[in-house]
Amino acid sequence: MDTEAHNSPARRLRGRLTSGVTVWTSGHGRSAEGLSIGSVIIAEGEPAHVLGLLGDLADLLDRIRETERFVVHVLGEQHRSLAERFAGQVPVPGGPFQDLDTADSEHGPVVTDVGTRAACRLVDVSERGYGLLVDGTIEELVLDDLEAPLVHFRGQYRKLAAPHRSWSARAPDTALPDG
Repeated sequence: MDTEAHNSPARRLRGRLTSGVTVWTSGHGRSAEGLSIGSVIIAEGEPAHVLGLLGDLADLLDRIRETERFVVHVLGEQHRSLAERFAGQVPVPGGPFQDLDTADSEHGPVVTDVGTRAACRLVDVSERGYGLLVDGTIEELVLDDLEAPLVHFRGQYRKLAAPHRSWSARAPDTALPDG
């Protein structure tokens, strides 16, 4: 069955936008919550903000509101099983943190295997469509040498393809076809 045909046009449009995959965590100990989130924007500025769209039924949202803090982990392609775990796509007896190497922080659990992450403080939660837009300021940032990000496209986790050989870099972060 073609499941895309049963989705709303807006959801089908969103599925055609490639997005990086993140895992957001908040809380402490047994009250910790986490969720895979693909609808994320980073807004540069002083302070910089992270914006994410969450479903209104997400337990993570309750924890973020309670603690006013959260951690955004940016996943690499080697973290596909982690994304599936926090998206609820695979059963994990004991919950998604079970047998996962994490460290406590004042912003929430840090998944130690993920080297790019932002520790954030909640600014606002507002309704947007069927979801809730979570806005937080970035208080601490850790960047590793992420070369192969995990992306989400048309309902699936995927690897980002290498640039086509006929494209060459002209300036940082831009590319034009040769010719």
